[in-house]
Amino acid sequence: MSTPGVGGPLDASINSQDGRKYWEGVDADINGMLGGIPSVAGYSNISKVDLQGSRSFLAKLGIGSKNGRRKVAKALEGGAGIGRVTEGLLLEVADEVDIIEPLAKFTAVLQNKPGVRNIFNVGLEGWCPTEGTQYDLIWTQWCVGHLTDKQLVAYLERCREALNPDGGIIVVKENLSTSGFDVFDDTDSSVTREDGKFLSLFDQAGLRVARTEIQKGMAVRSAIKLLPVRSYALKPKVEHESIQRRE
Repeated sequence: MSTPGVGGPLDASINSQDGRKYWEGVDADINGMLGGIPSVAGYSNISKVDLQGSRSFLAKLGIGSKNGRRKVAKALEGGAGIGRVTEGLLLEVADEVDIIEPLAKFTAVLQNKPGVRNIFNVGLEGWCPTEGTQYDLIWTQWCVGHLTDKQLVAYLERCREALNPDGGIIVVKENLSTSGFDVFDDTDSSVTREDGKFLSLFDQAGLRVARTEIQKGMAVRSAIKLLPVRSYALKPKVEHESIQRRE
């Protein structure tokens, strides 16, 4: 893992081909999707904890399948992998889910899955929303580190354009750097950003933070210390309005 170098922005080190090569060598299962963490003693339930935290986060936004919360018509998962979040969360709260995932070997298990509509086998940087499609919920988790700052802003702008103007929400859920700066990992050619960088990029994309919180339940359970994980609920900016619910 590398820290910022001299001579240019850290995200310039990201190479999409290197990142894709790394994921091509990863098993198409939950352990592979989560970097082998579920196989570490004390972390076998990490996916369950993560999904429950995400379910709770959506509930605070009024989205859910219980207690009078609303389901949405159309959702999109960016960087879906094998559909861990789609199957474990989004299909519970949405009638239909579209998926963005560059590697077809991961999305093979989602072909003809009830509720899964379109599968786009492209990277986030290459995805463009289908004309006329509006999403009520766009969920992107543990994958935007493979995008440069410029690519991430452009992706979020396209998400904003595809968002249902009547209450649509974009959620970004990612690890946070605790080093005081963004950190590049040459293992999978990705960047772990700090909170301030995310807020700056969201602002550049014309988005405001409606709610944000740290994922609970991922305390140290072994010799491996996990990075904090923060969820951001984003909406298009409204003039003279700025809301950030932080926990």
